[in-house]
Amino acid sequence: MKRLQEVHGGVYLVGSPELTAPEDCCVYLLDLGDLVLIDAGAGRSAAAILENVASLGLRQKPISAVVATHCHIDHVGGIPKIRERTGCQVIAHKLDAEALESGDPVKTAAQWYNLNYPPTPVDYKLSEVREVLKFEKAELLCLHTPGHTPGSISIILDYDGKRVLFGQDIHGPFSDSFGSDLAAWRKSMEVLLGLQADILCEGHFGVYQPEEEVRRYIQNYLKMYAK
Repeated sequence: MKRLQEVHGGVYLVGSPELTAPEDCCVYLLDLGDLVLIDAGAGRSAAAILENVASLGLRQKPISAVVATHCHIDHVGGIPKIRERTGCQVIAHKLDAEALESGDPVKTAAQWYNLNYPPTPVDYKLSEVREVLKFEKAELLCLHTPGHTPGSISIILDYDGKRVLFGQDIHGPFSDSFGSDLAAWRKSMEVLLGLQADILCEGHFGVYQPEEEVRRYIQNYLKMYAK
């Protein structure tokens, strides 16, 4: 993960602790005709993420949207700067959007990182259990998968013969200060297992494939947090 990685056709790893900044989550770029970022790192690496995107030579397309998988600063801290630079739309689940729009230092986990998160508008708030975002070349299925936070989502991309699951922080951690819910998380993980994804793009530990490895990864955490 020390260099830009094409995970699958049109899916790239463009940010991570090794690529951009130690406090960053894994940041994924999707070329769906429109360019879409899944999460945005912790903030100080926003310029580096955009440079990585530009280096891919995707005909200088603008980033049209950033989808926040949840409200923690290591995933959303780069959104304000990336939005300012690109004019992109910000998308998040409504149950986590309030923390982004208020800049809540606890709910965003900004206190954990000794960082500040400025109140940031969310342009589109997901509200359904399953909701489809349509782009030029493909659709993203956003699944409400609460547990880590109340508004955590997972994202499915069916493209070029493979099912790619963006399951950021499905491993936890869990804290009352986040509004974590282990019972809800277990149900969410069972939903993800049922999707039979070929590739898992995880939030901190990189990419897992094929389907057997994706299943093993999720099942191992279910065992770790068994009742």
